[in-house]
Parts: sequence; C-alpha cells; structure tokens
Amino acid sequence: MNRIIVNSRVGQDGVLKLTLPIGPEDADREVRVIVEPAAESSASAADEWRRGILETAGTWQGDFKRPEQGSYEQRLPLREQSFPSIQPRAPKRT
Repeated sequence: MNRIIVNSRVGQDGVLKLTLPIGPEDADREVRVIVEPAAESSASAADEWRRGILETAGTWQGDFKRPEQGSYEQRLPLREQSFPSIQPRAPKRT
C-alpha cells in the first residue's frame, strides 16, 4: 500500500468525513489516519497581505519632501532633430 495524502475540509458540524477508494487488494488491512492542519492556501496569504496593507494605509506621520531635480539639457524638438527634410502635413479638409 502506498502513502496517500488527501486534503479535505471539516464540515460545519465539526466532523471530517473521508471516502478513499484504496482497492480490493488492500481489503481487511489496518491503516493509520493522521489529521493535521493543511498549509495555508495562497488565498489566505493574499488575505493576510491585504489585511497588512489596510492596517498600514494612512499611518504615515511625516512630511513628504521632493529633492531638487536638477536642470535639463536643451534639445531641438524631435521633428526637426530626427527628420529635418520632412515637413508637417496640413490637416485634411472634409
């Protein structure tokens, strides 16, 4: 008999019900069932992340300061710099 791992949920009545088709070759054989909490699913991890965000949102107690951005170099407009021989088209009249 091979080891079988099954994830199941305890019912609202507090009873865990399992039906496992093991096979006729293992009939009348004693088995061991170990019950332990399953690892948290990704949905629970997502809920914890959301809860953490909601707990920290709006709790900043300081001032926001933007550092100086420096100066920008002066460039020619893109149209003149890249395509000096192309003239802009006049809009179509309808």
